[in-house]
Amino acid sequence: MKRRVWAALALAVLAVGPAGCGEQPTEAEAKPVGPAGISAANGRIMLSAVSGNPAAAYFDVTNGGDHDWMIRATSVEGAKGSTMHVTDGGSMQETLQVMVKGGETVKFEPGGLHVMVDGLPDTAKAGTKTDVTLTFVGGDKVTFPAEIRAAGDDR
Repeated sequence: MKRRVWAALALAVLAVGPAGCGEQPTEAEAKPVGPAGISAANGRIMLSAVSGNPAAAYFDVTNGGDHDWMIRATSVEGAKGSTMHVTDGGSMQETLQVMVKGGETVKFEPGGLHVMVDGLPDTAKAGTKTDVTLTFVGGDKVTFPAEIRAAGDDR
Protein backbone atom coordinates (compact mmCIF):
# COMPACT_ATOMS: atom_id res chain seq x y z
CA MET A 1 0.00 0.00 0.00
CA LYS A 2 2.78 2.44 0.94
CA ARG A 3 4.55 1.64 -2.30
CA ARG A 4 1.46 2.67 -4.34
CA VAL A 5 1.12 5.95 -2.43
CA TRP A 6 4.77 6.83 -2.98
CA ALA A 7 4.54 5.90 -6.67
CA ALA A 8 1.49 8.14 -7.09
CA LEU A 9 3.25 11.02 -5.31
CA ALA A 10 6.34 10.59 -7.47
CA LEU A 11 4.24 10.70 -10.64
CA ALA A 12 2.44 13.83 -9.42
CA VAL A 13 5.76 15.59 -8.72
CA LEU A 14 7.06 14.64 -12.17
CA ALA A 15 3.89 15.88 -13.86
CA VAL A 16 3.98 19.24 -12.06
CA GLY A 17 7.76 19.56 -11.93
CA PRO A 18 8.55 21.90 -14.85
CA ALA A 19 5.53 24.12 -14.15
CA GLY A 20 6.52 24.42 -10.52
CA CYS A 21 9.99 25.63 -11.49
CA GLY A 22 8.54 28.71 -13.15
CA GLU A 23 9.44 27.73 -16.70
CA GLN A 24 7.61 29.71 -19.34
CA PRO A 25 6.01 27.89 -22.28
CA THR A 26 7.85 28.09 -25.57
CA GLU A 27 6.22 29.78 -28.56
CA ALA A 28 5.24 26.36 -29.95
CA GLU A 29 3.44 25.53 -26.70
CA ALA A 30 1.79 28.94 -26.40
CA LYS A 31 -0.16 28.80 -29.68
CA PRO A 32 -2.02 25.66 -30.68
CA VAL A 33 -1.02 23.90 -33.86
CA GLY A 34 -4.01 23.26 -36.07
CA PRO A 35 -5.06 20.16 -37.91
CA ALA A 36 -2.88 19.08 -40.82
CA GLY A 37 -3.49 21.27 -43.87
CA ILE A 38 -5.64 23.88 -42.08
CA SER A 39 -4.76 27.56 -42.21
CA ALA A 40 -6.71 30.73 -41.47
CA ALA A 41 -6.16 34.20 -42.88
CA ASN A 42 -7.76 37.57 -43.54
CA GLY A 43 -9.05 37.84 -39.95
CA ARG A 44 -10.99 40.96 -39.05
CA ILE A 45 -13.41 41.86 -36.30
CA MET A 46 -15.95 44.58 -36.96
CA LEU A 47 -16.94 46.57 -33.89
CA SER A 48 -20.62 47.39 -33.50
CA ALA A 49 -21.82 50.94 -34.14
CA VAL A 50 -23.76 50.63 -30.86
CA SER A 51 -21.61 50.27 -27.75
CA GLY A 52 -22.30 47.01 -25.91
CA ASN A 53 -23.66 45.17 -28.95
CA PRO A 54 -21.77 42.15 -30.31
CA ALA A 55 -18.98 42.51 -32.84
CA ALA A 56 -18.72 40.30 -35.95
CA ALA A 57 -15.64 38.30 -36.95
CA TYR A 58 -14.81 37.38 -40.52
CA PHE A 59 -11.95 35.26 -41.90
CA ASP A 60 -11.03 32.55 -44.42
CA VAL A 61 -10.25 28.95 -43.45
CA THR A 62 -8.35 26.90 -46.03
CA ASN A 63 -7.96 23.14 -45.94
CA GLY A 64 -4.89 22.29 -48.02
CA GLY A 65 -5.17 18.60 -47.16
CA ASP A 66 -7.49 15.86 -48.34
CA HIS A 67 -9.11 15.14 -44.96
CA ASP A 68 -12.35 16.99 -44.11
CA TRP A 69 -12.29 18.96 -40.82
CA MET A 70 -15.24 20.19 -38.78
CA ILE A 71 -15.03 23.46 -36.82
CA ARG A 72 -17.00 23.00 -33.60
CA ALA A 73 -16.20 26.15 -31.61
CA THR A 74 -14.60 29.58 -31.74
CA SER A 75 -13.06 31.88 -29.18
CA VAL A 76 -11.72 35.41 -29.33
CA GLU A 77 -8.98 36.50 -26.93
CA GLY A 78 -10.41 38.66 -24.17
CA ALA A 79 -14.05 38.26 -25.25
CA LYS A 80 -16.74 36.84 -22.98
CA GLY A 81 -18.02 34.57 -25.73
CA SER A 82 -18.33 33.86 -29.44
CA THR A 83 -20.71 31.81 -31.56
CA MET A 84 -20.79 30.81 -35.21
CA HIS A 85 -23.78 32.02 -37.20
CA VAL A 86 -25.04 31.79 -40.76
CA THR A 87 -27.25 34.30 -42.53
CA ASP A 88 -29.59 32.70 -45.03
CA GLY A 89 -32.47 34.45 -46.75
CA GLY A 90 -32.12 37.50 -44.51
CA SER A 91 -32.34 35.64 -41.19
CA MET A 92 -29.44 34.79 -38.92
CA GLN A 93 -29.16 31.47 -37.06
CA GLU A 94 -26.53 29.96 -34.82
CA THR A 95 -24.68 27.03 -36.34
CA LEU A 96 -22.92 24.51 -34.13
CA GLN A 97 -20.45 23.13 -36.68
CA VAL A 98 -18.89 24.17 -39.98
CA MET A 99 -17.32 21.66 -42.38
CA VAL A 100 -14.06 22.58 -44.13
CA LYS A 101 -13.66 19.99 -46.89
CA GLY A 102 -10.27 18.91 -48.16
CA GLY A 103 -8.92 21.21 -50.86
CA GLU A 104 -11.50 23.93 -50.16
CA THR A 105 -11.69 27.35 -48.51
CA VAL A 106 -14.61 28.40 -46.31
CA LYS A 107 -15.16 32.14 -46.08
CA PHE A 108 -16.69 33.69 -42.98
CA GLU A 109 -18.02 36.92 -44.49
CA PRO A 110 -20.85 39.45 -44.25
CA GLY A 111 -24.17 37.96 -45.38
CA GLY A 112 -23.03 34.35 -44.83
CA LEU A 113 -21.04 32.49 -42.23
CA HIS A 114 -19.65 34.72 -39.46
CA VAL A 115 -18.83 34.73 -35.75
CA MET A 116 -20.71 36.92 -33.31
CA VAL A 117 -18.35 38.14 -30.56
CA ASP A 118 -19.78 39.15 -27.20
CA GLY A 119 -18.09 41.22 -24.52
CA LEU A 120 -14.88 42.40 -26.12
CA PRO A 121 -12.67 44.16 -23.57
CA ASP A 122 -12.33 47.95 -23.56
CA THR A 123 -8.82 47.53 -25.00
CA ALA A 124 -10.33 46.21 -28.25
CA LYS A 125 -10.12 49.38 -30.32
CA ALA A 126 -10.04 49.92 -34.06
CA GLY A 127 -6.50 49.50 -35.34
CA THR A 128 -5.49 46.89 -32.75
CA LYS A 129 -5.37 43.10 -33.16
CA THR A 130 -6.51 40.11 -31.16
CA ASP A 131 -6.29 36.34 -31.59
CA VAL A 132 -9.13 34.14 -32.81
CA THR A 133 -9.02 30.40 -32.09
CA LEU A 134 -10.96 27.75 -33.97
CA THR A 135 -11.50 24.39 -32.26
CA PHE A 136 -12.09 21.37 -34.45
CA VAL A 137 -13.88 18.11 -33.69
CA GLY A 138 -11.25 16.00 -31.92
CA GLY A 139 -9.79 19.00 -30.09
CA ASP A 140 -7.23 20.33 -32.60
CA LYS A 141 -7.04 24.13 -32.65
CA VAL A 142 -5.71 26.86 -34.88
CA THR A 143 -5.12 30.44 -33.71
CA PHE A 144 -4.68 33.44 -35.98
CA PRO A 145 -4.63 37.24 -35.63
CA ALA A 146 -7.63 39.40 -36.48
CA GLU A 147 -7.49 43.15 -37.07
CA ILE A 148 -10.13 45.07 -35.12
CA ARG A 149 -11.98 47.56 -37.31
CA ALA A 150 -14.51 50.31 -36.60
CA ALA A 151 -18.16 49.82 -37.59
CA GLY A 152 -17.91 51.88 -40.79
CA ASP A 153 -14.60 50.43 -42.00
CA ASP A 154 -14.21 48.05 -44.95
CA ARG A 155 -15.36 44.57 -44.01
